[in-house]
Amino acid sequence: MGTSRGRRVGRPRAERRPDSGLEPRDELLAAAAELFTMRGYAATTTRAVAERAGMRQASMYHYVSGKEELLAALLESTVAPSLTYARELLADDTTPAEDRLWELCRADVELLCGGPHNLGGLYLLPEVRAERFAGFHAVRAELKDAYRQLLAATDVGGQLAKTELELRTDLLFGLIEGVILVHRSEPERPVSVFAEAAADAALRIAGI
Repeated sequence: MGTSRGRRVGRPRAERRPDSGLEPRDELLAAAAELFTMRGYAATTTRAVAERAGMRQASMYHYVSGKEELLAALLESTVAPSLTYARELLADDTTPAEDRLWELCRADVELLCGGPHNLGGLYLLPEVRAERFAGFHAVRAELKDAYRQLLAATDVGGQLAKTELELRTDLLFGLIEGVILVHRSEPERPVSVFAEAAADAALRIAGI
């Protein structure tokens, strides 16, 4: 159906912030990332997110269902790329497992520390324990298991009892997720250098 001016009636398009170049949903995610990490999740309203993204609150609901969907998407963005890469590394049987584990650690740290906002800090929100975020927890658990499989494939890991392997995986994975706090204390540190140092430290924790 057209209007008297010949325009089609449909979803209202978002007013983008100048020079953002982002699609409406991506603009909302960028706004949410900034506000959730700067103001806090509970203190941020959907209205504030919409305004920061340059649209009316009513228009926002054409692209997302609300704050929970935005938070879920942001959380999954911190683990999904690393899981995809981890699967590729697991399938590579031509490279020593120690090297593949180091590379996963390095790439994971670069993902966590390479963005403009401390999205890893969102892991600590009490809201994240809710069933709504089961997708994030499932992806994170699969990523952690990839770390375990790569560790088990190393010369050191292959000699560990199951309980010891699980413990070292917990320590290694905990270090990788904890780098956000270390990086935040000195944000000017080059991420690539920091990622390599963190990968070195992670393998030492693992006993390699």
